[in-house]
Amino acid sequence: MIPLSVLTVFVPTFLLVSLTPGMCMTLAMVLGMTQGVRRTLWMMIGELVGVGLVAFAAGAGVAALMLRQPELFALFKWLGSTYLGYLGVMMWRSRGRMAIPQTLEAGPPAARGQLALQGLVTAVANPKGWAFFMALLPPFLDASRPLVGQLLALIAVILSIEFLCLLLYATGGRTLRRLLGESGNVRLLNRVAGSLMVGVGLWLALG
Repeated sequence: MIPLSVLTVFVPTFLLVSLTPGMCMTLAMVLGMTQGVRRTLWMMIGELVGVGLVAFAAGAGVAALMLRQPELFALFKWLGSTYLGYLGVMMWRSRGRMAIPQTLEAGPPAARGQLALQGLVTAVANPKGWAFFMALLPPFLDASRPLVGQLLALIAVILSIEFLCLLLYATGGRTLRRLLGESGNVRLLNRVAGSLMVGVGLWLALG
């Protein structure tokens, strides 16, 4: 069981992480518009598998570093927070792969397997996922308890939050498409998301 005191901080933190626009959420939004929500579920399956793999690999690796060399972990934490701040600034400027593009082009119908593979590859290749999991997962781990059990429990919570956010983006795709019809709205959303990401980076550095 995850302590309630941990969950009260963990859930809002990773809810903010998942809600922040990025490669996976933009993909869910576009597919929700072009493929429909039901078909987009196949992409979500692949994406959740990828997120789980990335979270476990990143969390286990950095947690081991944290337990064995706390000083090196502190340096790693500052580097991670700096990188998150950089990503936030790039999003604020509507630049980089993390930012929502100015135009969202509809793609041709895709097979279920293609959608699942697309979700898996997008999750594994997503710098946001690696950066957040490597920077934010270890602080929630208790060194006095078995590592694997804690990781699996936290990842289960992460995947639940991620699925709800993907579903939100996919179902809201058509509405968001009209909202993002003007480039000014895209810039505004990128700036809000970028500011939130910078805030998370500062929280990590100072926490």
